[in-house]
Amino acid sequence: MSDLAADYRVLTTGAGAVAIGRDVVRASGPDAVSYLQGQCSQDIAALGVGASAWSLVLQPQGKVDAWVRVTRVGDEEVVLDVDGGFGEALLARLQRFKLRVKADLELLSWGCVAVRGPEAAQGVGWPFAWNGFTGFDLVGPSPSPPSGVPTVGTDAYEVRRIEAGVPRMGAELTEKTIPAEAGVVESSVDFAKGCYTGQELVARIDSRGGNVPRRLRGVVLDGVPDVGTPVEVGGRAVGSLTSVARHPEGHGVGLAYVARDVDPPADGVCGGVAASVRTLPLLS
Repeated sequence: MSDLAADYRVLTTGAGAVAIGRDVVRASGPDAVSYLQGQCSQDIAALGVGASAWSLVLQPQGKVDAWVRVTRVGDEEVVLDVDGGFGEALLARLQRFKLRVKADLELLSWGCVAVRGPEAAQGVGWPFAWNGFTGFDLVGPSPSPPSGVPTVGTDAYEVRRIEAGVPRMGAELTEKTIPAEAGVVESSVDFAKGCYTGQELVARIDSRGGNVPRRLRGVVLDGVPDVGTPVEVGGRAVGSLTSVARHPEGHGVGLAYVARDVDPPADGVCGGVAASVRTLPLLS
């Protein structure tokens, strides 16, 4: 059985490996890059072979269909990896807009081993960095942990994901999510590139200073309420938990979309336990 405290210590002071769910869609062919350039918020054409970047794949109305990492693996070949369980939906979304395009799209049977921690070697695998939660991912048909790197449990990884504020598809990112709410615009949108599906909403919100009705916040809790539990500040519900996990020190940490008029840090209640709404990251 994995030891949460020991695994957490590895992820905060050293480097640990954990298998995580990532689905991978490959686009290949003479029009692959130009097609994705019109479907992704990132400048795909500017990526050199071997380079990666975060990107949004949006609905025409500008809300989230998928948050992906795009990696240029060849002149005419690109792979997009997304949280596990969302590959088929991503493939269907890309197929739906592919008309008279010379590009093949396929869902690959690949896996992912994430290596995280301050001592995670750089220059190996696909880089990952989010609010101080850093490392790299080994993605392929049968990836395995690097030699000498200990494996850790998914519970410790989830605590660190929440503390860093890394949004997850199906939790923080759904078909109702406006990108600016989740804090992913700066890392995932190139405002200098040409048009792409869903651009109008992203550009309009940016031109208005990024103001949205709610924002993703961290929540430190005296217990571990269920996902979906309302967060109350000043006697009113200001949001609800989208993710929650037990910290090795015994308290809970969570993520929630909170009304923009709540100024962190703000004390409140969630599911009958004390809660403190804070800005992200919560990383110690």
